Amino acid sequence: MAPWKLPLVVAAIAVPIVFAFYVGGPGVGLAMGALAAVTIVVAAARQRPRGAIEPLGRETGRRTLVVLAEPLEDPEAIERIAAEVERERADEVLLLSPVRIGFLDRWASDVEGAREEAQRRLVISVAALAAAGVEAEARVGDEDLVQAVEDQLGSFPATEVILVSADREDEDAAAAADELRARLRVEFRWLLSGRADR
Repeated sequence: MAPWKLPLVVAAIAVPIVFAFYVGGPGVGLAMGALAAVTIVVAAARQRPRGAIEPLGRETGRRTLVVLAEPLEDPEAIERIAAEVERERADEVLLLSPVRIGFLDRWASDVEGAREEAQRRLVISVAALAAAGVEAEARVGDEDLVQAVEDQLGSFPATEVILVSADREDEDAAAAADELRARLRVEFRWLLSGRADR
């Protein structure tokens, strides 16, 4: 933030509170102050870091990270990933399946079903790639696709990231693809199962 913006932010917070004290008295002033505090906390909690995402290690060799928004079952998608791994001459391939936790499951802390579903996606995908001649490791990741990629790049210094999803209608995958395209400092591809990719 530019230095001249900070006094403007402070003024935007303080002036309405002072005005509320002046016009409505202590009760209205305190209510306005509480509203300002809640607004600041909510705005701060909703902020996400938007810095560059890059691997922490600088090891030699090519590594491909395949992020699965859906199981890798489509033969065409499997062939395209196998061809991409061959083209890149990847030394290692890691499949990452983010956990998809429902709203009620999150509140009830019932994540076991979501983890099992993520593991099921991994088993199907690893077997499909193995049949195509590609050996891959598998891991379950964070429910947020972008956070899952960022977490894995800390321990798996990928040189390429491929996001696999069913179609452009998957809003979570589309939003993740846009953010990854903007923030990743390694090669990124979004592969749509059975369709042309971006």
